[in-house]
Amino acid sequence: MKISTSLAILAGASIASALPHVHKRDTECTTSHLHHRSKRAVAIEYVYQTVTVNGQGETVGPSTSTLSTISGSASSVSVEATTTLGPSSSSSSSSSPSSSAAYSSSSQYVASSSAYSSSAAESSSSAYSSSAEASSSASSSSSSAASSSSSSSSSSSSSSSAKSSSTSSSSSSSSSSGSIYGDLSAYSNPSEKFEDGTIACSSFPSGQGVISLDWLGFGGWSGIENSDGSTGGSCEDGSYCSYACQPGMSKTQWPSSQPSSGVSVGGLYCKNGYLYRSNTDTDYLCEWGVDMAYVVSELSEDVAICRTDYPGTENMVIPTYVQGGNTLPLTVVDEDSYYQWQGKKTSAQYYVNNAGVSVEDGCVWGTSGSGVGNWAPLNFGAGYTDGIAYLALIPNPNNYDSLNFNVKIEATDSSSSVNGECYYEDGTYNGDGTDGCTVAVTSGSAKFVLYS
Repeated sequence: MKISTSLAILAGASIASALPHVHKRDTECTTSHLHHRSKRAVAIEYVYQTVTVNGQGETVGPSTSTLSTISGSASSVSVEATTTLGPSSSSSSSSSPSSSAAYSSSSQYVASSSAYSSSAAESSSSAYSSSAEASSSASSSSSSAASSSSSSSSSSSSSSSAKSSSTSSSSSSSSSSGSIYGDLSAYSNPSEKFEDGTIACSSFPSGQGVISLDWLGFGGWSGIENSDGSTGGSCEDGSYCSYACQPGMSKTQWPSSQPSSGVSVGGLYCKNGYLYRSNTDTDYLCEWGVDMAYVVSELSEDVAICRTDYPGTENMVIPTYVQGGNTLPLTVVDEDSYYQWQGKKTSAQYYVNNAGVSVEDGCVWGTSGSGVGNWAPLNFGAGYTDGIAYLALIPNPNNYDSLNFNVKIEATDSSSSVNGECYYEDGTYNGDGTDGCTVAVTSGSAKFVLYS
């Protein structure tokens, strides 16, 4: 499936959202899968189109499209959407096996420290702990994985409260480097450098923000891209082994030279049995996003919010698992410095599961009708560019069923400035809309409030 957009840019006016372009490599599909990129922009009108394609990007099914318009008073110029979640005033070219009269759509995507030490059998100098020592078992429940965050405070209207509660949630998990909440306090930078060639590919480098995703069955890795173009299996020579970072952070590793096919590749590189950085411009595997968004739960049940692994396999497996009554930071990607797809900025995309779905059941590639993973009812979008954070609630065309809770985006406190209105209640957006909504955070921060 692929979805792209045609937008009329309106600087400083209404803000709308569009869903990511998607392409599945291997088989015919009607759902988003392996390789996709987020496309959002400040907009006055936009189009959703769904086209079924096979593994070669050839159209094999009919397309459907819907057009939505948001009122505005200023003049606008029609352009094609880019991968940016934010304003865009220039068109981007893209090839496609199909197009509509309204727009064209692209088709290709297809260390010597005690902070974290690997197993003695592999290396005594690594700063990262191996999965054998630190990660929790694949069979552990999400409640046990999340138990270390139980001390995080309940939601609050003040930014200091939101930040302190997320810090409490993060720091309380530091005693277990296998926790999905990581070992760093919120917005506290990693301190131990990753050393190339010291950790075996058979080990997983937990710690310093890196978290293990044991339920996926890849030895803690979020995804593996092999030299023959396949995905999955184990981290072996010639493979890029992708990993997740704790809530609020993003991985730093992807090669600057990306496949000409448009497929994104990310993670550590396995060479001669050991792990090496694919981006040597940074010594750390995780970095914090922009401190401008939090998820505040007013629910009694837990919620699995699952980010796509990008650049990488683009499966929605990276968890922001918010326990009832708690707060966590939501990663807002700095698009001006983060990964770019063919010269275009990219943002973070999240799939939001129903309350009560475990992280193991929700942060996976789902199946038709399952209501989880890529079939979850709602998407979040988050990106930052040119001094503004753009936060979005976006419908998932795989599943128009209503979530079993509501969501609103609002200013964290009186000192924060949020332009626009955006809420999802009883399955609709901003009262009676069906096409999603976006706000612009120009100062301070905003919170995604989960409520019943």
